[in-house]
Amino acid sequence: MSAGGEGASLLTCAWSALGEDPAALKRVPPGGEPALTSALNVPRLARDAVAAASLAAALWTDSLLPRGRPRAVHLDAGRIATAFTSERHLRLRGVSPDLWAPLSGFWEAADGWVRTHANYPHHRGRLLAALELATGAGPDELAARIRSAAARDIEHRVYAAGGIAAAVRPAGQGLADWGGPPDAPPLALTRLGPAPARFPGSPDATAAAPLRGLRVLDLTRVIAGPVATRTLALLGADVLRIDSPALPEMPVQHLDTGAGKRTALLDLSLPADERTFRRLLDGAHVVVTGYRPGALDRFGLEPAALAGGRPGIILARLSAWGNTGPWAQRRGFDSIVQAVSGIAMRESPDGVRPGVLPAQALDHAAGYLLAAGVLSALRRQQDEGSTWLLESSLAGIAAGLLQDPRPLLPPLKPGPPTVVVSPDGITTALPALAYDEGPEDWPFPARPWGADPPDWVLEPAAQP
Repeated sequence: MSAGGEGASLLTCAWSALGEDPAALKRVPPGGEPALTSALNVPRLARDAVAAASLAAALWTDSLLPRGRPRAVHLDAGRIATAFTSERHLRLRGVSPDLWAPLSGFWEAADGWVRTHANYPHHRGRLLAALELATGAGPDELAARIRSAAARDIEHRVYAAGGIAAAVRPAGQGLADWGGPPDAPPLALTRLGPAPARFPGSPDATAAAPLRGLRVLDLTRVIAGPVATRTLALLGADVLRIDSPALPEMPVQHLDTGAGKRTALLDLSLPADERTFRRLLDGAHVVVTGYRPGALDRFGLEPAALAGGRPGIILARLSAWGNTGPWAQRRGFDSIVQAVSGIAMRESPDGVRPGVLPAQALDHAAGYLLAAGVLSALRRQQDEGSTWLLESSLAGIAAGLLQDPRPLLPPLKPGPPTVVVSPDGITTALPALAYDEGPEDWPFPARPWGADPPDWVLEPAAQP
């Protein structure tokens, strides 16, 4: 997978990109590949992403709470499989909710296929407006309109209108149109500027909550970013997710990825809310963003500005297409990246119709990798100081997955799902991350979207 040559594992590449000691990889045991059937090496992708986060957490814990022997990583194939398909195991008082909107999916065009994403109302509205369909149009009308046009034409029209649709590329074409480097590492860690060590660890930290005292400002949506911040919350961080009241999150999706985090709403067009946001930013040790590159720069989140105004902070940025190239400003989701990268046709059931990976694997892998990167950057900061920038993209992970040949293994037998039921009847996946003395479950279930005040649990000390 990218750096390190064809077939190099995601874990090896990510560990190298973070500048970590390869000898630490000996703590990761063999096995742990989940039962996720695919034409690509999705089992190793999932296993390696969880292993990277688990190993980084074990190393951080050892740095705070050393013991006689290093903490080992544990990989449970069943937990990893359930975690990577968590939305399928979600139940609301025994009922499985519908996760895909009627206008999201594959549609046959005049010369191929188009993949649309219309789960959010604003994306649905832009899709219909771009194709000159009525606001109440349904799947039949959308199918007829797409069938009458070329796939690339649909893509261009919808993206120009701010919607999300992509022409499905051939399996062999891969990410040629994306413009990003096919051999890019799955993570990039960059030193932004000098700063003293800022977070040496809390005296209240435990092996099960080694990030206690860390304040994480969560500016993410959908799956990948929320998985990253949920992982940091699992480890004891005070994670506060901020959303705009004008862009509601899908309730089911929020419940699936919101465990252990608090959630508040701020309208940054209002001066009072913007002041609150800047206060939260001043108190954060880590900021995690999941919006398009540049979308949040006006709020003081451009990397150079953040390094100059808040030295010592760690900025972790996740995007669909990366921060360079002609597609950098495009919106995208896991399903769209699968379509554009050629993965959808690699997963075709018959060589004609596009297919899908057995999980939203790009999203989930990106989330665990970003969490691993934050943990690695914390250790670097503890030793070296500095302000750090972490970056990853779904397209970069897709490029690596396409280079990873599927090994000849016997069919994997799925085990029973590993889930937990909260007191209010919400069934969600148990954590996949695991190491000696690590956490067994989330600190608390997902909170209702926007239910919390926009404050840190422990307010930061006043600056001199």
